[in-house]
Amino acid sequence: MPSSEFAHKEKYRYMNGFNSYHESEAVEGALPIGANSPQKPPYGLYAEKLSGTAFTAPRHENQQTWLYRILPSCGHSNFEPRESSTYNTNPENKPYEKIHHIPNQLRWDPFDLDETVDWVHSLHLVAGAGDPTMKTGLGMYIFAAGKDMDAHEAFYSADGDFLIVLQHGLLDIQTEMGRILVRPNEICVIPRGIKYRVTLPQGPVRGYILELYQGHFTLPELGPIGSNCLANVRDFQAPVADFDEDTSSDWHVLCKFAGHLFQAKQSHTPFDVVAWHGLYYPYKYDLGRFNTIGSVSFDHPDPSIYTVLTAQSDHPGTAIADFVIFPPRWLVAEDTFRPPWYHRNTMSEFMGLIHGQYDAKTGGGFQPAGASLHNVMAGHGPDATTHEKASNAELKPSKVGEGSMAFMFESCLMVGVTDWGLKTCKKVQEGYNAESWEPLKPRFKRPGPKTVENGDGAGDKEGALGDKKQVPHWTS
Repeated sequence: MPSSEFAHKEKYRYMNGFNSYHESEAVEGALPIGANSPQKPPYGLYAEKLSGTAFTAPRHENQQTWLYRILPSCGHSNFEPRESSTYNTNPENKPYEKIHHIPNQLRWDPFDLDETVDWVHSLHLVAGAGDPTMKTGLGMYIFAAGKDMDAHEAFYSADGDFLIVLQHGLLDIQTEMGRILVRPNEICVIPRGIKYRVTLPQGPVRGYILELYQGHFTLPELGPIGSNCLANVRDFQAPVADFDEDTSSDWHVLCKFAGHLFQAKQSHTPFDVVAWHGLYYPYKYDLGRFNTIGSVSFDHPDPSIYTVLTAQSDHPGTAIADFVIFPPRWLVAEDTFRPPWYHRNTMSEFMGLIHGQYDAKTGGGFQPAGASLHNVMAGHGPDATTHEKASNAELKPSKVGEGSMAFMFESCLMVGVTDWGLKTCKKVQEGYNAESWEPLKPRFKRPGPKTVENGDGAGDKEGALGDKKQVPHWTS
């Protein structure tokens, strides 16, 4: 690596840099010079500001983008509830469906592909915490779709930022700021409120989503690591401006609002942004470019060294959401149990597998497109098979995870599981504990009794301990 080997060639251009101030125009001269909202923007465009943070957020947190579009976003009919009896990704509002807060370790078989639904209807909330109406917490989703969104449909979430982890297929995403191609081993983040349309050029898709209800994703601090490594700023890619000119077709704009689906009609395309500039935009990242850090002496460092993106709470160092990966890497630690140690964590850990075999779970139960959840203080670690192998392995330099990519959504919040995740999907492995940890055997052996002898006098120095002629007298 410095990048993944993709089966499908890239088809779009991008601008590089995480949280970089970008500007892009599909028509030369469409961006105003020296002003954001001139009396008459170039080419008769409308200026529209898209705010991802409060106007008065600190400068280093402030995320705003100016859009220059053919018609403003407000030109639509009233939003009306759509499929209100069936579409709900916020179960706390549904009296007959609730979040289950349980301490059990959970693991899911691979989730099924579904060729009957489009992107919007493929979203299934598996677990989560908090409330999007209060902009607190997060949601963890599985998606599995088999159809393009309608040619005149767009979708956005008012609830939070979508971090999309594609496991199978190909996503061709048309956003207001431009087009993004997402392949397995790439992630994509689409911030709250940005409209997009998803097509599937290679058929059915499947993957995972972390929706962040509060704040936005940032890069973790590097501390003593220095100025580089982990996910480097230059490797994040933002789309270039690309627009459609359509002011006469009927469009439906779908909105996920407080977990429910709404729809508005308009007579023009929402993808009419001719130019834009700012800090609030969608982006993607190739996980193969992650620069892994590890121990070169002894012991296994905390998995926080594999954090790609984070969203901190108001307590520094404690994340509402971390996105962590376990990429191919070298292990060289001496006299060390090299897989992750057994642990109980104040954080909740939701894991998924994009491809390959996760090196801490070699028993076969943790599979690509499956998942696991180890909630707050639930004990977990390597399965019995992995422990046996790692305890007896020759400690020479070895590369683990080749051809594999596992990831983790981690949160300081206690995560609840939905009815869909616990029952409806029918993917929960009932024998997870029995397979993984119950086979572990006690290995403890008491040391034998110690005996103190007074020596045999042979060759002893006179007066030394052990000299038969000098019996010690201990006092307390």
